[in-house]
Amino acid sequence: MKILLAADGSSYTKKALAFLVTHEELAGGDGHLVVLNVQTPVPPRVKGMLGSTAIAEYHKDESEKVLKPIDRFLARHGIQYTLKMTVGNAGQEIVRAAKREKCQLVVMGTHGHGLLGRALLGSVAQTVVTDSEVPVLLVK
Repeated sequence: MKILLAADGSSYTKKALAFLVTHEELAGGDGHLVVLNVQTPVPPRVKGMLGSTAIAEYHKDESEKVLKPIDRFLARHGIQYTLKMTVGNAGQEIVRAAKREKCQLVVMGTHGHGLLGRALLGSVAQTVVTDSEVPVLLVK
């Protein structure tokens, strides 16, 4: 099974990752895990002041802070995986990546807070659950 794990570096991502590793029927064997980190875009004015190269380097550095520990963790557990980073709206980018990568499942941690319409899910999780064409597993 090909699984997309949305990784933001929070303790909720760590819980989702631990869940996958302890449920070998999902990520083990001939499965493949695509770990995606979505960076928030910087405002256009800041991008104009600093330049595209500096902003790209910033996003790369911030993404590596999230992905490097996951890389080390997954390498120790013998799971086939790919690390990816993109910039944009987290919910939309997760849905796009799941489709682009032809994943059969999206796994993500959820903070479980939000306003009335999102009483049980965070806003990113709500977007993914609503817009994803494949099943979404939320780990809290």
